[in-house]
Amino acid sequence: MTTHRPELRAEKLRLAYPGRTVVDDLDLDLPTGRITVIVGANACGKSTLLRALARLMPPAAGSVQLDGKAIHSMPTRQVARQVGILPQSPVTPAGLTVVDLVSRGRSPHQTWWQQWSQADEAAVTSALAATNMTDLKDRPVDELSGGQRQRAWIAMAVAQETPVLLLDEPTTFLDLSHQIDVLDLVVDLNRRDGRTVVMVLHDLNQAGRYADHLVAMKAGRIVAQGDPAAVITPEVVADVFDVGCQVTVDPISGTPLIIPTGRHHVA
Repeated sequence: MTTHRPELRAEKLRLAYPGRTVVDDLDLDLPTGRITVIVGANACGKSTLLRALARLMPPAAGSVQLDGKAIHSMPTRQVARQVGILPQSPVTPAGLTVVDLVSRGRSPHQTWWQQWSQADEAAVTSALAATNMTDLKDRPVDELSGGQRQRAWIAMAVAQETPVLLLDEPTTFLDLSHQIDVLDLVVDLNRRDGRTVVMVLHDLNQAGRYADHLVAMKAGRIVAQGDPAAVITPEVVADVFDVGCQVTVDPISGTPLIIPTGRHHVA
C-alpha cells in the first residue's frame, strides 16, 4: 500500500435531500493516520456525512477536500484508490465466495489494458490474512456468521489498499464478541499501515474506547470534537442524546465510560 497519507476535510459543507437539509455549514478536519469516530442520535446526519466524505453524495454547498482538491471534481477511479467505504449492511450477491468478494476490492486498480496482476493477488492474500479470513476464503459469504461476513467485507475494503477507510456502523447487528472482534481488527489495520479510519458507531462507550478523535453530531452540526475524554461529558451527552448520565473511567482502557441515569434508576 502507498505510504502517502492524504488529508481529508470538509469545508462549510451542506448536504441535503429534496426539501430537507441534513448537514449544514459543517467544518471537519480528520486527523491523518488516526481513528476518528462519529457519534450522534439517529438521523443526525452521521451516515450522510460519511457518504459525502466518500464522494457518494454531492454537496449542496461547500466541499470535501482530499489533499486540497475538491473530491467531487476528481475522477471516480482516482478517489477509489485513496478512499474506501464500507456502507451499512452491504448485500452480497448469492453464492459469491469470500475470495471473490475480496477480489472486487481491486477493481479501482485495474484498467482495460491491465487486468489481474501479481500485485492484485498479493493484496487479496494480505487482506485475507489481516482479517483472519484465509481459511474461509472459499466459503460462500451468505453462509458465514454475521461477524465473519462483516470481516469479509472489511477484507474487501482492505484489499482496495486505500490510505483512508470509512466504515458506517461496522458493528451493527453483531453480538458483543463479534463487535469487539471487528473493532480490534480496525485498530490493527490502523496501527499496522497507518490508515486514516473514520467510523460511525452507535455505542458511545465503544466510541470512547476506540477513537483517537471523537466527533459528536446533533441535527447536522458538530457539537463537540476532540479527545474522547474532552467530548464525553454529562453536558455533551445530555445535549446530543437527550439522556442524563454519569461519566467515570473505564477500568480496562482508561477511557471515558458513561453510566446512563434512566428515570427509574435515579438514587
